[in-house]
Amino acid sequence: MPENTVTNADQSRNIHIDADALLRDLADTSKYGGTLKGGICRLALTEPDKQVRDWLSTEGQKLLCTITIDSMGNQFLRYPGTDESLPPLVMGSHLDTQPTGGKYDGIYGVLAGLSVIRAVNTARYKPRHPIELVNWTNEEGARFSPAMISSGVFSGVFTEENAHSIRDRNNISMKDALKEIDYLGAEPCGRHPVRAYFELHIEQGPVLEDEKKTIGVVTGVQGMRRFTISINGQSAHAGTTPMSLRHDAMLAAAHLTILATNIAKKYGEDAKATVGEITALPGSSNVVCGDVTMTLDLRHPNDKIVSHMEKEFYEQSSSVCAMTKTKMNIERTWNSPSVQFDKECVSLVRTCAEDLKLAHQDIISGAGHDAAYLARICPTAMIFIPCRDGLSHNEAEHAEPKDIVAGANLLLEAILKADTCFDLD
Repeated sequence: MPENTVTNADQSRNIHIDADALLRDLADTSKYGGTLKGGICRLALTEPDKQVRDWLSTEGQKLLCTITIDSMGNQFLRYPGTDESLPPLVMGSHLDTQPTGGKYDGIYGVLAGLSVIRAVNTARYKPRHPIELVNWTNEEGARFSPAMISSGVFSGVFTEENAHSIRDRNNISMKDALKEIDYLGAEPCGRHPVRAYFELHIEQGPVLEDEKKTIGVVTGVQGMRRFTISINGQSAHAGTTPMSLRHDAMLAAAHLTILATNIAKKYGEDAKATVGEITALPGSSNVVCGDVTMTLDLRHPNDKIVSHMEKEFYEQSSSVCAMTKTKMNIERTWNSPSVQFDKECVSLVRTCAEDLKLAHQDIISGAGHDAAYLARICPTAMIFIPCRDGLSHNEAEHAEPKDIVAGANLLLEAILKADTCFDLD
């Protein structure tokens, strides 16, 4: 072992993130799928996604990591520990984006994890546990629905067979897309051991910025349910069909959107209802809309409230159909119950924030994350940093460099502390 190798856990406090390298990585990787407005369009398993994955593997190998790809394309970079019999401490997030995504959502968590490994390697520190970084496939769900599909397979929520059969809008299956970019790995998804999982992310909301806090110690994720609503009316001439005789599917969609909004308002600020997609047919300006397919997203930290919201929407939607002379079918396509993260891991993050003198507060995640599925199978925690105006899923998404570096140093501190205190006899 080299003489300058750090072995004492107390000396780990002298290890810090290379801020310049982290910020450079964020800038450099934004070219893979970069947009004219300064954001990123990097849909899962497309060529830009392959390019950034290849880049990540190359950088990991420079830092002495071994690379494993599983059967869902999840990408693991493993930095060795002194006791390889111990399950790894895992950091991660995702590198895919929305069609008009920003430079930080998911990406920050992966690149910050890479910066942790870089810091440990540069310091020649020898952790007891192996330390791993994971890039989860198709977290956004922008190409293959639902979101977080690969961490869901990893955690046993979905089957690999079903996930592989999901098709995008061009009728390409997820399995074929994995093969196309050469990321259909040999290791069965879910076989990878995990001692604990830590995910660093921008908040994607305005709370931390408003409270002037650098760190959100995430205690859990709110419950979420997603629905596809099919409305059937009757196409008719816009100029000759009286209003009273129309079967207007778009009118029904408008009333349903207002209904969902009013139900959410009834349950206070924590309740959310969103209609994010509407497809109207036949799609002509002078034809009464005959068919609509729309999505509905309901969220609240309390699963009972989400159930109440769903029940009320079902009950009251029938009156919308009667009023608009349409028929409707509601299919629940996704149900993600609320999650409480591991108390020990959350406490560890909170303690590390205090040790680093970072202004922090506890917070519930309003968005879904891979950590929500990992929490089902291993101790899990999340860390948030602020983003400007709470803006995310947008090309204007922005996080301040000082917060980016602070969050990464907190992730480093949490991993080092977990390494010294977990699995001790």
